Amino acid sequence: MDYDVIYIGSGNASWQGGRFLRKAGLKILIIEQGLYGGACANRGCNSKAIVDSPYEVKALADNFEGVGKAGNLEVDWPSLMKHKHNVIEGMSSFLDRKFDEYDLDVAHGRGMIVDEHTVRVGDETFTTDKIVIATGLKPVIPDIPGKEYLHDSTDFLDIAELPEHTIIIGAGFVGMEFASILAEAGRSADVVIRGNMALKYFHQPYVQKIIEILKEKNIRFHFNETVTEVLSSVEIENPEERIHNVSKGVNTDEELRDPEAKVNNKAYKDAFTVKCESGLSLKGDYVIAGMGREANVEGIGLENVGITSTRSGIKVNGYLQTDVPNIYAVGDVADTGIAKLVTVAIHQSKYLAKAILGEADEITYPAVPAVAYTIPRIATVGVPAYVAEKSDEYEVHQIKYGKSYAPVLKNDKTAEAKVIVDKDLQIVGAEIYSAEAENVANMFAFIINKKITLEELDYMIYTFPSSSSVCLYKLHNIHYDL
Repeated sequence: MDYDVIYIGSGNASWQGGRFLRKAGLKILIIEQGLYGGACANRGCNSKAIVDSPYEVKALADNFEGVGKAGNLEVDWPSLMKHKHNVIEGMSSFLDRKFDEYDLDVAHGRGMIVDEHTVRVGDETFTTDKIVIATGLKPVIPDIPGKEYLHDSTDFLDIAELPEHTIIIGAGFVGMEFASILAEAGRSADVVIRGNMALKYFHQPYVQKIIEILKEKNIRFHFNETVTEVLSSVEIENPEERIHNVSKGVNTDEELRDPEAKVNNKAYKDAFTVKCESGLSLKGDYVIAGMGREANVEGIGLENVGITSTRSGIKVNGYLQTDVPNIYAVGDVADTGIAKLVTVAIHQSKYLAKAILGEADEITYPAVPAVAYTIPRIATVGVPAYVAEKSDEYEVHQIKYGKSYAPVLKNDKTAEAKVIVDKDLQIVGAEIYSAEAENVANMFAFIINKKITLEELDYMIYTFPSSSSVCLYKLHNIHYDL
């Protein structure tokens, strides 16, 4: 065999575990068609964090309206885009150097599984003991008339100027997070939702708080609406080429490095009409498809080895094995029933390395925190409130720590959490609504996974002022039944 393990895909789901296998003496090959590091590094998490940050700062500054704020903070989108590209453009080359440092071989091109032990990249063929599929997800583009006018999250994070009015189809992570950015930027948007709720995996009372904030800032919501058609009133060059690349999950290095190489990635005044099954008709400058993501498995040869997949991914067992025992699927492309987050992908990648080395039984998962980076943020970890509220096994305690400690929380008066405890008063879950929800969620993840008791938490001394300390302090009300 040429290799012990071949990974198809170069994101966190592959190299995080691959480096440990190489350190243990196994020979590793990583195959990548696009930029090294995959979606999160080059066109997902990192890009979104850079673009979101100044709007987060603006929202925090607005908390001091009338109590110290003078003037308005304006975010300059073109310079922000320039900064984003300066940071992101170096990510792939940085990871290329890291792969070299870890002594991981790399083949550039589309990896095609030929048989259980063979992978082809272009004209080259490699043999291996084990194959790991780590190809991630791609945006869902609805098959409707006018789909060529739709943009995905990568497009929006590359756009030269923010549209005055955007139509967003979907209210998951992409739809709601982008709506927050547009709202803070003073732009308007229509959000079209097929069902009756946004961010369905999060605590709905907190989601509703976000919706009310967005409504006040010219974001309109349309629930129970199905988009049937997108019309354009302007002639756009090569729209079919753009949508073909998006739907196939294809991004050339040149497209990702150069925003000007993106076809049809700009706004046109009232150029698009989105029509819905109910008769609702909306006009806007830019249309985003935020309808989720699906397994990116087209053209990698699953049919050659009898592996099937669904939109949710490739089904795997507790060892992350597919129906073919020496072929594995990890990260977002694996259908495990666990949240598809980069943190979960890293956990699976490290686990698989141990399993291949014979150092692990079936995979287990700790409580996984998830955050919607809206403004403000909402987060969830452990047993969700909607489950606890329907069960006699749990109690739900509301902690409005922002109301009590606004002066030390950057004047954030609305911060709160719902803490779920079991019959022994052991914390098993939390829902958080706060400008710093991501950090508070990490704190609760640690408490839940390490089973730290309320008595132990009450004994500890924390830094003050801080969002975590004031939230933790309020937990003593549960401990002492106050």
